[in-house]
Amino acid sequence: MPSKKYFHGEQPSLVWDTPGLVAGVDEAGRGPLAGPVVAAAVILDDLKPIQGLADSKKLSAKRREKLFDEIRAKALCFSIAEASVQEIDALNILQATMLAMQRAVEGLRLKPHKVLVDGNRLPRLDILAEAIVQGDAKVNAISAASILAKVHRDRMCAVMHQAYPAYGFDQHKGYGTQAHLQALTTHGASPLHRRSFAPVAKVL
Repeated sequence: MPSKKYFHGEQPSLVWDTPGLVAGVDEAGRGPLAGPVVAAAVILDDLKPIQGLADSKKLSAKRREKLFDEIRAKALCFSIAEASVQEIDALNILQATMLAMQRAVEGLRLKPHKVLVDGNRLPRLDILAEAIVQGDAKVNAISAASILAKVHRDRMCAVMHQAYPAYGFDQHKGYGTQAHLQALTTHGASPLHRRSFAPVAKVL
């Protein structure tokens, strides 16, 4: 029997819930005051299992780096995408995050049958999709996506630090730590800062 599954943005209809490729999607960088938001989409290979997948926030930086390389080597395909600081300020952080997720899914070399997204909201997709709260701790493909997004963004923060060393992006990754807020007060906002975020707007 067919089951009721809804395509995002379409009227409810009956479709066959058949087996197929499943992509996991997650993001990194919604909370920071600076830098882009990053999303990743991953389709894992059941024949090449990866041990130790978990929510990226619960893994050490060293473990994340190791898994990052293993995921890239073993996954059927993956895609990492961004929404820029300018897009975050123009759209708001939620819509920019959805845009990054949409780009990540569209960047996959293989088209999945279904997309599983961490959280409670779905980006605009033409594929069957389901939002899963705390999915990064429940679904291996979402865990893999969270690791790819987190490591990619952390590496970007190292590059941001080289361009603007006064802010300490390599340490706080753009989050509003006391040291970061003090640097904002002392030096003002850099071109990498999200001007729509209150602590940044305050110093402009």
